[in-house]
Amino acid sequence: MELLRTPPPRERADAARNRAAVLEAAARLFAEHGPEGVSMDQVATAAGVGKGTLFRRFGDKAGLAVALLDARERDLQEAILSGPPPLGQGAAQGKRVEAFLLAYLDHLLKHLSLVRMSETASPGARYRIGAYRFWHRHLTLLLDGDPDPEAAAHGLLAALSAEHVSALLPELGEDRLRAALIRLANAASPA
Repeated sequence: MELLRTPPPRERADAARNRAAVLEAAARLFAEHGPEGVSMDQVATAAGVGKGTLFRRFGDKAGLAVALLDARERDLQEAILSGPPPLGQGAAQGKRVEAFLLAYLDHLLKHLSLVRMSETASPGARYRIGAYRFWHRHLTLLLDGDPDPEAAAHGLLAALSAEHVSALLPELGEDRLRAALIRLANAASPA
């Protein structure tokens, strides 16, 4: 799991300031208007950077969403790697699977529109994001008693795609989603 953690790239001081200004402006504007209601031009203006700088650095709003989610996802990764049980090490594998699914659901619900944008920007975008590979590897290791832990991990993560949760949330609500995830974790986890 340590190999999946990558430090952020080194930046020039001016590039780091621009990046911080863009992320702060985007976070504020997205919180006020939702990601769908904000243009890249508005983000550039609010951050005090040129549109070219913004597009070169982030590409599009999906790239900006991925960058905004990065720090939040790193917090969850740290909790998995070195936090207390049951999310961190020291609990039974089944309890860790359940704790991860519920922690990821909390993360997803808090940032649903950003995660959805980052996952659906282009076909297969969700699977190219480094965080997905981390979540998948984590679950694969926890499901090592399963005949095909890699496929089982993909199955569990499919239940947590932003598109899927967005569609089901109005119908099922958070409590039913949580209960279903706990049942899913128990069914998938080694005895």
